[in-house]
Amino acid sequence: MRFNILAFSAGILFVQLQPALPDWGWALAAGLLCLCLHFLPQPDRLRRGLAVIACLALGVAWASWRAEIRLADELPLALEGQDLQLTGVVAALPQPFSQGSRFEFVINSALTADGKAASVPSRVMLSWYAGRRDDAVGVVPTLRPGEVWQLTARLRRPHGNANPGGFDYEAWLLERNIRATGYVRPAQAAHIGESWWPPLLIFERLRNRLRRGMEARLPEAEYPFAGVLVALAIGDQKAIPNDLWTTFNRTGVTHLVSISGLHVTMVAALAGGLAGALWRRRPALVLRLPAQKAAVIVACLSALIYALLAGFAVPAQRTCYMLLVAAMALLSGRRVAASRILALALLAVLLIDPWAVLAAGFWLSFGAVAALLYVGSARIAPGSDWTSRLRGWGLVQWTATLASLPVLLLVFQQFSLVSPLANALAIPLVSFVVTPLALLGAVLPWWPVLALAHAVFAGLMECLVWCAGWPLWQAPAAPLWVVLLGAAGVGMALLPRGVPGRALGLVMLLPLLFWPAPRPPEGVAEITVLDVGQGLATVIRTARHTLVYDPGPLYSAESDAGQRVVVPYLRWLGVNALDMLVVTHRDSDHAGGAASVLAAMPVADIRSPVAEFRGAPCLAGQRWQWDGVEFAFLHPARAADAGETAGNHFSCVLRIASAGQRMLLTSDIEAVDEAEMLARDADALRAEVLLAPHHGSRTSSSPAFVKAVAAKEVIFPVGYRNRFGHPKAEVVERHLVQGSRLWRSDREGAVMVRLAPDGIDMQAQRQLVRRYWHGR
Repeated sequence: MRFNILAFSAGILFVQLQPALPDWGWALAAGLLCLCLHFLPQPDRLRRGLAVIACLALGVAWASWRAEIRLADELPLALEGQDLQLTGVVAALPQPFSQGSRFEFVINSALTADGKAASVPSRVMLSWYAGRRDDAVGVVPTLRPGEVWQLTARLRRPHGNANPGGFDYEAWLLERNIRATGYVRPAQAAHIGESWWPPLLIFERLRNRLRRGMEARLPEAEYPFAGVLVALAIGDQKAIPNDLWTTFNRTGVTHLVSISGLHVTMVAALAGGLAGALWRRRPALVLRLPAQKAAVIVACLSALIYALLAGFAVPAQRTCYMLLVAAMALLSGRRVAASRILALALLAVLLIDPWAVLAAGFWLSFGAVAALLYVGSARIAPGSDWTSRLRGWGLVQWTATLASLPVLLLVFQQFSLVSPLANALAIPLVSFVVTPLALLGAVLPWWPVLALAHAVFAGLMECLVWCAGWPLWQAPAAPLWVVLLGAAGVGMALLPRGVPGRALGLVMLLPLLFWPAPRPPEGVAEITVLDVGQGLATVIRTARHTLVYDPGPLYSAESDAGQRVVVPYLRWLGVNALDMLVVTHRDSDHAGGAASVLAAMPVADIRSPVAEFRGAPCLAGQRWQWDGVEFAFLHPARAADAGETAGNHFSCVLRIASAGQRMLLTSDIEAVDEAEMLARDADALRAEVLLAPHHGSRTSSSPAFVKAVAAKEVIFPVGYRNRFGHPKAEVVERHLVQGSRLWRSDREGAVMVRLAPDGIDMQAQRQLVRRYWHGR
């Protein structure tokens, strides 16, 4: 059974890695054929092989069929960006942010501007921005789950940034069945009623009520860790500040402030233990149902209710399914091996959510539990004295840390060296003190309970902040075969003491830990124009140097491109320090990510016309050479005066040259700046690759400039359906008439350029890594 479930899971994983959906009909037919052959008289080995192949094909069929159904619920291209009158229900806990509120909306009906019925997805994600309404106040109303609203919105199909090693937002939306995103328009919106269907809205209403109660009893100004208590009680992590997330990531305790399997198991154990103790005190009840079985039933119900209250994330789902399988085995009187329970839980998760395999949490959850079962199965009658218990606790920490290592390095390219110590301190306190108190305080309207939970967590934070000062182990993204070799090494390293091969397992981990960061050869420059939406972020690498040309836009008070795109990409490359950061001018779509980049890694040199960055200004005539690659600033001709704003006209223009191959990076220069550079030295502007000025605005890319550059390749860094309409049609036409090939970050994702003596190589992320849900 276990191999068959693993084969089914492999079929699902295969589908999620495909550029186009396989035909589920053929896969189903192949699976059924193998099943029929399986039941014919066959040698045992052949029968088992046919069963595995059948399950593999059925996994492909199941995932393809589910994906086809979900993708069919799409927004027609003709309705993108159109005003639509939507009537529907706020379907989940709204998430406030600095500019308004974001919420999931289940649509009951939709009308176009002329009153015709519109076909739209059933579930969308809407943002309601403050100040974008017709009324004088412009305040976003307080939204609650279950409210029925009639509002005007503009929708667009799912779209996210596409960068090497980056987060796939489109896959995240697909897994949650959110088939369009959009924003509420400045038109009349009306709250027209309440809805109690589907029944899960009851839990969302309860989550909202508990969150408001906890926020009222623990004001953020007085209780800085109140957001952590809210996250532990109802699974809402949005209230946790970014600096706390940094501490949790550096200490490896992030799983403790999200509703993980550990929390669900703890709640189930407490509820089941209490129910069993009370049940035994009533002989009549024990005669009807053994106390052990009653405790199991109560434990499962408690786990399910808590998981639903916490948003039913993948780790909570996995634990619930495991508990349900174990409960059914116990209630039936059968003994089921722990590995079978884990396999059945895996099957249940993937039947319900075939896209779970795309989440790092899925692999961390099942990997950690599988490793603990693997190690625990080899232990024989552990002692009951305190030294044996301490040794057992240390073994658990060692196992969990080692098992998570390949996944953490594959997905995040780093892991915390102090994680075992931090978890040894945090797990008992958070699981058995802070979380029970947070749950009790959420239900009881008595603030001292929550205040006590906050005080305990504040004491723990003192230790975690100290632990966060320890270094992280960072390594570039390794090839898949190195990760699989490391995973096999983990399995060997966790063998029982005395079994040959344990040391070899640690040796097999070494390539994963010390995989060298790939660098361009001498005389070659690699330039990546990252996909950051409407803004600019570019990473330039030579054999031994790295330069960031603009760190990207500021998205909101909570996030920016430096944090979400640039730093993860640098970590994916294995870059831990920058030789130069160029912030071309003050605009937030170029400079907004600077603080995150500067906080994440040391920067040797800063060039910017913006005085606040305390670097040298970039001026025309500045030149240097790195590893056989020449760099030169061509603009501006002078620094901004004290009273001047370092805006578009002071944008740093950088030229990169390698063995006669050139790329020109122009930031947000305007036509007047182009004319100045043409007057100074028109020949210096010639380049094979051009990063289009000002995202393709009509105020730039003058005919004379386009002709002087004569670029063969032109890159437009633009956001999907951006409100400026970049790039403008007349600018695009100028470059096409010139014979240039055009690249757009909203269509191609990140664009990679390689300048080398043997020529120029251009690649795009959406061409290199294509998935069936992209653009749908």
